Amino acid sequence: MASALSNKRRFKACMDAFAHPDAHTMENAIKSLFAEDASINICHPFNELVGCKNYWDIFFKPLLTSFEGFHRRDYILMGNRFEEGDWISCTGYYTGHFIKPWLRIKPSGGMSYLRFGEFHRFEGGTIAESYIFLDLPELMIAGGQWPIKSSPGHDRGYTGYLPGPASMDGLLLHETDPARSQSSADMVTEMLRKLATKDEAWRPYWHDNMAWYGPAAFGSFLGIENFAGFQVPFEQTLDGWAGGAVVGGKTRHFTRFGDDNYVCSGGWPSLHGVQVKPFLDQAATNKRLFMRVCDWWRREGDLLVENWVFVDIPHVLLQMDFDLFAEIGEGA
Repeated sequence: MASALSNKRRFKACMDAFAHPDAHTMENAIKSLFAEDASINICHPFNELVGCKNYWDIFFKPLLTSFEGFHRRDYILMGNRFEEGDWISCTGYYTGHFIKPWLRIKPSGGMSYLRFGEFHRFEGGTIAESYIFLDLPELMIAGGQWPIKSSPGHDRGYTGYLPGPASMDGLLLHETDPARSQSSADMVTEMLRKLATKDEAWRPYWHDNMAWYGPAAFGSFLGIENFAGFQVPFEQTLDGWAGGAVVGGKTRHFTRFGDDNYVCSGGWPSLHGVQVKPFLDQAATNKRLFMRVCDWWRREGDLLVENWVFVDIPHVLLQMDFDLFAEIGEGA
């Protein structure tokens, strides 16, 4: 855990450069934190970037141009080892006044939020490998530019700014108990392996009033019954529904670990199954869909109480021959 604590503190110190809009300070922080040849995977339409220079030039510079007053706020930061790697993970929001089109998304002209979730593997004090998720549909829905006519998040699930941990202790910049961290990771791994079961064997792991903060296209739900109202039909949409925690499956998690009362996981891809029912307003394709998915969980006692989730929705839609960015036009 010593290296995890050091990596978390180093990452936090660099991300403090994003507390206020200063492009020069931000660029220097990125260049000091990421290896020159780092493998940086960002949700569609970015996908794979190589090196800190491309990360800055292709991803960050356009964001700073489009979002006046651009800054960052993390509400979870955690770290640990997974297999042979030293990982940190974080989630929160980028914020600014959305004044110019970005990725063809129309600017609102007002204060807008872009939710992010990140996983970074350190080697020798710098980041060598990253997986970065963005809730782009949330930004589209907030701006009235969501082209999907029917989706859970648009029809019945809450879509909007999502809070950080109710306990307000998500920045784990102190020594944590390795036994507690492992116990948390084991709890979540067991729960994940009981998803998509006929008797809904995942239920005993959750508090009745749990909060599930899903990707905007899926929506967010409070309470286990409301969550089940989304989760069970979602599982039934994909024949052979399985995630990255399944041993010997077609996909795997690139990382999954606990840190005190928090657990995170990510797969690129993670979830998969054959689409046998309509999904996100798209007819059944009978093709196997692969979903890039990540999660953060918080436990209280022996129950999970909060869960933040990302799915690379544009990438999923592309597999169903629906190009989200072509559909929304030029963003003018």
